[in-house]
Amino acid sequence: MPTFSYIAVDGSGQQINGQVDAKDQAAAAAQVKQLGYFPTRISQGAGGGGAAAPEKAKKVKKKTGGKIKSKVLTVFTRQLATLISAGLPLLRALKTLGKQERNPVLKSTIEALAESVEAGGTFSEALTLHPNIFTKLYVNMVKAGEMGGVLDVVLARLAEFQEKSERIKGKITSAMAYPIVVLFIAFGILIFLMAFIVPKFQAIFKDMLNGAALPWLTQMVIDASDMLVHNFIIIFGALAAVVIGINVFIHTAFGSRLMDQMKLKLPLLGDLITKTAISRFTRTLGTLVSSGVSILAALNITKETSGNQIVSEAIGKVHDSVKEGDTVVGPLEASGIFPPIVVSMVQVGEEVGRLPEMLVRVADVYDEEVDTAVGGLTSLLEPLMIVGLAFVVGTIVIALFLPLISIIQNLGNQSG
Repeated sequence: MPTFSYIAVDGSGQQINGQVDAKDQAAAAAQVKQLGYFPTRISQGAGGGGAAAPEKAKKVKKKTGGKIKSKVLTVFTRQLATLISAGLPLLRALKTLGKQERNPVLKSTIEALAESVEAGGTFSEALTLHPNIFTKLYVNMVKAGEMGGVLDVVLARLAEFQEKSERIKGKITSAMAYPIVVLFIAFGILIFLMAFIVPKFQAIFKDMLNGAALPWLTQMVIDASDMLVHNFIIIFGALAAVVIGINVFIHTAFGSRLMDQMKLKLPLLGDLITKTAISRFTRTLGTLVSSGVSILAALNITKETSGNQIVSEAIGKVHDSVKEGDTVVGPLEASGIFPPIVVSMVQVGEEVGRLPEMLVRVADVYDEEVDTAVGGLTSLLEPLMIVGLAFVVGTIVIALFLPLISIIQNLGNQSG
């Protein structure tokens, strides 16, 4: 039976070198796992583990630039989890995925990860060299998986987390696509009518009414058209300046916080944004804690990945409370962001010692709430936008036809 040398990581994250006798690499990996270690490299022969390890202690610090889509990263995570759970060592799994990957950025990243691991570094250390691709949430979950010897389980859990996040993000994006397209078309129609159609009618009115006064609605539409045509550059320059000014403002500390606060209080979108934030917070925290990350570290990571400064401040207060030895529930309730049902479920989970499970359950509930809210928002926005567009276009049409009624009446009187 051949001898295989291995490099593995124990429960405390320390590197272990050794040898096992097995019929193939998969069987060798299974034996290493039975010893309580997580294998990062397995090679056949007596020289692959002990003698070569000191030379490979020099860690390869190869960084790659660029970003990849979250869907691509999710597929990579799922594939890696599947290969490792099937018994492949981490290094071989990375090399296998690197050979078949078509995305050039991810391919070079996987190759860099494999080099770092082969040089003796841990997988989590290799991930930290690519912050544009792997978030702190990703790195810390992998680190917890390495320390607990359950990297395959953590990767599968991470892939599931990413898939659910992508599903919610996709539903919100698709729901908002229709209103944005309708607004863009409505704006185009309005500009076309005011810039090209109204001036033609204005010339007709001038010739046929002989200086007679126009109805107030018609005069208002014509004045707005004149302003747009003669001050086109100024108007759009002012709009551009306003957009740039708002963009600069929301990137300041005060502006960013004010914008995040306003998002949560918007008439139609505020409820959807709040539910999305609650779902993201509970799922992230629950996934981290259930993967072996300490509650304080998990709260810090969740705070940085919340996506909303107001929610982030609330999570920061929860962190401070837990650090002082208090419960999670008090600051959650005091924040005013989390509904009583969420606070109650978290409190029950904390009391019975099943907080991670309860957090994930809350996230599942609020994922369904987000689905319902997205559907309701779409069904509400469609008629509102149609009515709004009909009102604007109808007002312009009525304004243009009012003088035509007077012209027709004058022609009738003259022929009579």
